[in-house]
Amino acid sequence: MTGTTPVPRSGRSDVYVTRPTRFTVFLRTFLPWQVWRFVRVNLKMMGMIRHRQH
Repeated sequence: MTGTTPVPRSGRSDVYVTRPTRFTVFLRTFLPWQVWRFVRVNLKMMGMIRHRQH
């Protein structure tokens, strides 16, 4: 699943898009990982906002 698939775009046939690996698909659909990423991003934003206000 790590190959490339030709995808025509604007009449061009030389544009390639990489396909996600099985692990990438797993992480995109694994709910605990999504929750962790959500918490992590929000904590990072809160830290940036807190730092900016001082």
